[in-house]
Amino acid sequence: MAEDTNIILTGRDGLDGTIEIVPEVLEVILGIAAVSVDGVYQMRGSLASSINALFGRVNRGKGVAVQVEDDHITAEVYVYLDYGVSVPKVALKLQETLREQLLYMTDLDLAEVNIHVVGVVPEKTEKVKPEDLFKDTEETE
Repeated sequence: MAEDTNIILTGRDGLDGTIEIVPEVLEVILGIAAVSVDGVYQMRGSLASSINALFGRVNRGKGVAVQVEDDHITAEVYVYLDYGVSVPKVALKLQETLREQLLYMTDLDLAEVNIHVVGVVPEKTEKVKPEDLFKDTEETE
């Protein structure tokens, strides 16, 4: 039954055999491409992927769901963004980057790339030490 969901690349004249790609491979490709876009903090994961990450097993496809219906490939991408970035600009850049990367690596076109921003992560700031609050910045002689 899993073979029904595989993507078979066609249009390869003069070659023997077939090329099949499992949709999970597309999820990994898109997940890696998504975290490389400036403004993306991380991908949304599940509890299982968080536990696996603690043991050193990274799920590169987390936060990406690929659906294949006929020749129509749809990607649902769930991301956390850095605080202060332009959400529309980062989302458009994500759509562009994911389409280009998948086309380059698999020669497949994404019909839809739906970006879901699930959170914004603020920059970590240094904790202020109470004794430094009223400290003079200039040294007195």
